Parts: sequence; C-alpha cells; structure tokens
Amino acid sequence: MKETMKPVSHQQASQLLHNKFVVVLGDSVQRAVYKDLVLLLQKDKYLSLRQLRSKGEMSFEQDCLVEGGCLSEMHNGTAYREVRQFQSAHHLVRFYFVTRVYSSYMKSILEDFRHGLKPDVIIMNSCVWDISRYNSKWLDDYKENLHKFFGELKGILPEETLVVWNLTMPLGEGMKGGFLVPEIEHKAPQLCYDVIDGNFYSGTLADAYGMDVLDLHFQFRFSLRHRTKDGVHWNAIAHRRITCLLLQHTAQAWGVHMSCPVATVEHPEVTVQHAAKRNASKSADYYYRPPSSHYHQHEYVMRSRHVSHHYIPYTNPRSSRHGNYY
Repeated sequence: MKETMKPVSHQQASQLLHNKFVVVLGDSVQRAVYKDLVLLLQKDKYLSLRQLRSKGEMSFEQDCLVEGGCLSEMHNGTAYREVRQFQSAHHLVRFYFVTRVYSSYMKSILEDFRHGLKPDVIIMNSCVWDISRYNSKWLDDYKENLHKFFGELKGILPEETLVVWNLTMPLGEGMKGGFLVPEIEHKAPQLCYDVIDGNFYSGTLADAYGMDVLDLHFQFRFSLRHRTKDGVHWNAIAHRRITCLLLQHTAQAWGVHMSCPVATVEHPEVTVQHAAKRNASKSADYYYRPPSSHYHQHEYVMRSRHVSHHYIPYTNPRSSRHGNYY
C-alpha cells in the first residue's frame, strides 16, 4: 500500500521563507506557481479554479498588480506584461510574466536585480513561448538566448542566491491555450515533443552555469490526471505538489531540516496538517535564524553550493557529480 505523506504546511513555508525575497519568472504555469506559494504563505488552502484561470487581476490574496495586466491591454501576444507582488511583514514574493528567456524586456528585469534588492530565491522557466511563437527553427535561438540569460544572471546575483530552473511540465498533444494563437495551432501536435528537447538543452545549460534544476516534466509524467483539459495548465493539487517540491528543494539547499516531508495530496479538500508549533523568528535581519537546537553551528541560513540537489534524470548517474536522486 502506498504511503501517504504529509505536505508542507503554511507554518513551515512561512518559517522557511521568513525575511526572504522570492522571484518567480515565467508564463501562465509559473504564475500559478507564484499564486500557490503566496496562498500557502498565508493559509493552508488550495487555489480555486477561478484563481487558477484568472490573469492580470488587480489583487490576488493580498498581493497587488504592479504593472501590465488589467492596468493595460489584455491580450495573448508576446508583448503581454504582468508584474505582481506580495509583501507582508516578513515575506516578499514577486512575479514577472515573460514570453522569452532573453529579450529587451528580460534585460529590464535583470536591471531591476542589478540596481535593486537582490533576490534570495529565483524560480524560473521559459520554454513553450520561446519554441512556438518566435521562430520555426527555434533551437539555435533558444540555446543562444539561454546562454545570454544565464550568463548575465550569474554576473548580477550574489553567490548565495538560490536559482531554480523549472523544466517545462508535460504538454498534451491536443493542447489549446492562450499562447496557442490561430497562426500556430498547427504546431500543437509537435510541441509536446519539442518541449522535451527544450528541457534537455535548458536543463543542461542551467546545470553548467551552476544553477539548480527541478525536472517537473519527470515529476509529473505519471500525474497527467491533474493536467487540465487544455493540455497546458494544471489543477490545484498539482500546483501544491510543485510548491512542496520547491520548498523541499530550497530547504535542502539551505541545510534546513523540515520535520514534515514533501507529499502529494490527492484531494484539494484534504486539510493540511500543521507541523509542531515553533516560535517564528522575530529578528529584523534579512536571514531566517533557525532553532539553535538544530543549527547551533550556523548563525544564519545561507545558500551552500555543496549541498545542492539537482533533479535531472537525464544526467548519467555514473558520470554525474550529483549522483542519482531517484
């Protein structure tokens, strides 16, 4: 009988990301990643269908629309913009909607990082729009843009920033979605295979640039029942699992013990169990201070490259320095 494991709770998520600045970059799937994280930082609830489907709204669960969305023209073009931000006393989470991994707009985002507050965590993905909306012979352009983006990002961010590159989740052959405008509908049957190639190149390059790779394509290959009818997006259960995977990965990278392991819950009405109550740090410092009984040797929890875990099943475990995590 399959063991049922408890998911990450609101309290654990809130404590792990205490006084942290998290940035999420990507398309509509990544927007739902942002939304589920913002929701979990406040309460043990799942996203509603309406929340998953909404885009560009003025406010979502105490966040605010900073730029684009309903503040300007709503459309499915490559120039669509949406910047959202959630801020509480001890959390800052920002989302940028992007349709290409490297562009003039991405340069402006990188300038935000260069001259503004440096993120503690960046969670990002850019693939489906890159390989479908710009060039029919997309591979060379995609590779070049990945090199440019990863190179510039590496030069801007401090060493302790945790960068997680999410590989694109499985697409359905009969997909339909906002990005799939009439002029590219003929590409739909091939895109689910092109994404696999795009994942291979983006994951390989991200790893080469010293970033972490979370292979969501691999993780959800047998969870297609949680994909929505459009063949592109995913339901609330899938997104809570993504959040749990990301938080567990972050905890491992920072050397933080989470008393409750990652789980897949099978119904959105299941009540998420709280971990044992612990006093949250009230320090004004920009780092979370873990309980001294567990981390007496560390004054602060910071990024440590030697404990990073990579989720890339296509890496040969015999030659990989990361070993086999499956």
